[in-house]
Amino acid sequence: MQAIKNQVSSAYLIFISSLFMPAGLSLRKFLRSGYKRSYDIVLSGGLLLLLSPLLVVTAAAILFESRGPIFFRQQRVGKNGEQFSIYKFRSMCTDRALHRQVESMPGDRDGICKKFVNDPRVTRVGQFIRKYSIDELPQLINVLRGEMSMIGPRPALPAEVAQYSEYQRGRLKALPGISGLWQVSGRADLNFDQQVELDLQYIRQQSLATDLRIALKTVPAVLSGSGAY
Repeated sequence: MQAIKNQVSSAYLIFISSLFMPAGLSLRKFLRSGYKRSYDIVLSGGLLLLLSPLLVVTAAAILFESRGPIFFRQQRVGKNGEQFSIYKFRSMCTDRALHRQVESMPGDRDGICKKFVNDPRVTRVGQFIRKYSIDELPQLINVLRGEMSMIGPRPALPAEVAQYSEYQRGRLKALPGISGLWQVSGRADLNFDQQVELDLQYIRQQSLATDLRIALKTVPAVLSGSGAY
């Protein structure tokens, strides 16, 4: 009788795990990391429902202010160097000449990842949604698809990854996230080397407690608008 109970319990565990387990991931590996995928699915799905009014208002504001698509899609590099399309609300104008002009200019932050404090390409709506990270909310779809996590290193551009040293490539060992350790430690005010160190620190200390701690710090960091441009 006990043997039957054990078999039923094992079958139930495998069934529940399969609901969250990405294709190609062994059960043993899933049991070590499954909490993260379960957490990602529940939280990203819940946030998409909860924030749907904000998403609709943001989409309408973007359409009202300037011509162009609502969403911005771009290739990024994820875990183990795999590329995927990231989704954002469009925060820039669609003037190609202006884009080329700005991209040829030196950035306001040292390192591989170029940033501009007063980027002339950013629209008025774009300034607001960037300040409060509203432009990042469509990435909840990337989380549901398993391309990103709620917490992890930010996904880099392929051109940036091509310049990485072997040490910097260590940040590609984890699934990229919407928020992460460096986002709650200064955001764009940190230089690239500082971001890498924080990402590697997160990967070494990755756990459910660490993810929850970062998630709780993300809300005040976003609301403050500090370091966002």
